[in-house]
Amino acid sequence: MTRDDDLSKLHEWVQSPALLRHMFTVEHVMRRAAPRYGGPDADPDVWAIAGLLHDADYEKFPDEHPQHIIAWLRERGEEEIAYAISAHSPRWGHPAQSALDKSLLACDELTGFIVACTWLRPDGIATLEAPSVLKKLKDKKFAAGVNREEVQLGAKLLGIDLGEHITFVIGALKEKAAEFGLTRSPGEPAA
Repeated sequence: MTRDDDLSKLHEWVQSPALLRHMFTVEHVMRRAAPRYGGPDADPDVWAIAGLLHDADYEKFPDEHPQHIIAWLRERGEEEIAYAISAHSPRWGHPAQSALDKSLLACDELTGFIVACTWLRPDGIATLEAPSVLKKLKDKKFAAGVNREEVQLGAKLLGIDLGEHITFVIGALKEKAAEFGLTRSPGEPAA
């Protein structure tokens, strides 16, 4: 399976620019998470594909998400990625077992939340730090669709402090801040 195959399937099922951006940001964060949370043997390409495709069927098949992307991956022999996607939310009843599974759960909701935090800041992600994100997590009305329990659970499953994990995700996103639209010029209105 190649990234071109993955992108072809992604673009077949997803039209929303916001959802595509989410999947590209999670892809990048997961690529960076591989050595950090998976150790030296973790394959960054496998981890990135899990991040890229985790919500690939959400727009086209919202009531059946993530069953279609899981089936597509299994048809291609990608069981490790398929299982990680099946476990990226505890509501589907598949426990996160491997470092890949736990990391996808830990990075998905949090990445989306951090992106939302950047939109409120005059300088985007440039000066965003974990304490600001932790404070916003307490505001249930802000980015209300983000499951705070999953954010907490992800850090717990990885055995790390949530603030430390937030700092890691912010750092990964800063690497591609311009590409992901997370920077703002002085005087530019918030998104």
